[in-house]
Amino acid sequence: MEERLKMWLDAEAALATSQSYKVGTRELRRADLPEVREQIEFWENKYNKATNEIDGTSGGGRRTVRIVPRDL
Repeated sequence: MEERLKMWLDAEAALATSQSYKVGTRELRRADLPEVREQIEFWENKYNKATNEIDGTSGGGRRTVRIVPRDL
Protein backbone atom coordinates (compact mmCIF):
# COMPACT_ATOMS: atom_id res chain seq x y z
CA MET A 1 0.00 0.00 0.00
CA GLU A 2 2.76 2.40 0.92
CA GLU A 3 4.46 1.72 -2.43
CA ARG A 4 1.27 2.59 -4.32
CA LEU A 5 0.88 5.84 -2.40
CA LYS A 6 4.51 6.77 -3.13
CA MET A 7 3.99 5.95 -6.81
CA TRP A 8 1.02 8.34 -7.06
CA LEU A 9 2.86 11.07 -5.13
CA ASP A 10 5.77 10.74 -7.57
CA ALA A 11 3.32 10.95 -10.49
CA GLU A 12 1.85 14.16 -9.07
CA ALA A 13 5.32 15.68 -8.75
CA ALA A 14 6.13 14.77 -12.36
CA LEU A 15 2.87 16.27 -13.61
CA ALA A 16 3.46 19.50 -11.73
CA THR A 17 6.29 20.41 -14.08
CA SER A 18 5.14 19.10 -17.45
CA GLN A 19 1.59 17.88 -17.79
CA SER A 20 1.15 18.58 -21.50
CA TYR A 21 2.69 20.34 -24.45
CA LYS A 22 1.78 21.34 -28.00
CA VAL A 23 3.60 21.14 -31.28
CA GLY A 24 1.62 22.95 -33.93
CA THR A 25 -1.92 21.61 -33.80
CA ARG A 26 -0.95 18.39 -32.00
CA GLU A 27 -1.00 18.07 -28.24
CA LEU A 28 0.43 15.46 -25.88
CA ARG A 29 -1.31 15.13 -22.54
CA ARG A 30 0.37 12.86 -20.01
CA ALA A 31 -2.32 12.29 -17.39
CA ASP A 32 -5.22 13.96 -15.69
CA LEU A 33 -3.97 15.72 -12.54
CA PRO A 34 -7.36 15.59 -10.75
CA GLU A 35 -7.43 11.82 -11.31
CA VAL A 36 -3.93 11.49 -9.85
CA ARG A 37 -4.97 13.50 -6.80
CA GLU A 38 -8.05 11.32 -6.39
CA GLN A 39 -5.83 8.25 -6.38
CA ILE A 40 -3.51 9.86 -3.82
CA GLU A 41 -6.47 10.51 -1.52
CA PHE A 42 -7.70 6.93 -2.00
CA TRP A 43 -4.33 5.38 -1.17
CA GLU A 44 -3.71 7.78 1.76
CA ASN A 45 -7.03 6.72 3.28
CA LYS A 46 -6.25 3.04 2.73
CA TYR A 47 -2.74 3.43 4.19
CA ASN A 48 -3.97 5.41 7.20
CA LYS A 49 -6.70 2.86 7.90
CA ALA A 50 -4.22 -0.01 7.73
CA THR A 51 -1.67 1.67 10.00
CA ASN A 52 -4.37 2.70 12.49
CA GLU A 53 -5.59 -0.90 12.71
CA ILE A 54 -2.06 -2.09 13.37
CA ASP A 55 -1.55 0.57 16.08
CA GLY A 56 -4.92 -0.21 17.62
CA THR A 57 -6.05 3.40 17.28
CA SER A 58 -8.99 2.74 14.98
CA GLY A 59 -12.50 3.03 16.32
CA GLY A 60 -13.33 -0.62 15.60
CA GLY A 61 -11.50 -3.82 16.04
CA ARG A 62 -11.11 -5.99 19.11
CA ARG A 63 -12.60 -5.08 22.42
CA THR A 64 -11.65 -6.47 25.80
CA VAL A 65 -14.40 -7.39 28.23
CA ARG A 66 -14.28 -8.88 31.69
CA ILE A 67 -16.53 -11.75 32.61
CA VAL A 68 -17.11 -12.72 36.20
CA PRO A 69 -18.46 -16.27 36.55
CA ARG A 70 -21.14 -16.62 39.21
CA ASP A 71 -22.66 -19.72 40.70
CA LEU A 72 -26.34 -19.07 41.24
